[in-house]
Amino acid sequence: QVQLVESGGGLVQPGGSLRLSCAASGFTFSSYAMSWYRQAPGKERELVAGIGAFGGSTNYADSVKGRFTISRDNVKKTVYLQMNSLKPEDTAVYYCKAQRNSMDYWGKGTLVTVSS
Repeated sequence: QVQLVESGGGLVQPGGSLRLSCAASGFTFSSYAMSWYRQAPGKERELVAGIGAFGGSTNYADSVKGRFTISRDNVKKTVYLQMNSLKPEDTAVYYCKAQRNSMDYWGKGTLVTVSS
């Protein structure tokens, strides 16, 4: 059974940091590209960051470049999103996604709220 379980969300003040984790099971994690998406209230889901199957390539939304870092541990079958210098506009539900060719899997999300 495929599972992606996000954790690490919460309430943080502007300028603060959080690290999100997404633990995978039920599929060959190392063969899948992984990515983080987010969806703010009333907005469409958007890509935040992605990382290749073997961690060799990463990409980021312009809005998070220089502040967020995606990484993965293929032994622990976990992908991470380190988020620094958080802004109120980063408030959203964050989802991880696994993709290989035409197959993709989604987690249920973790809420990040940036507020003073």
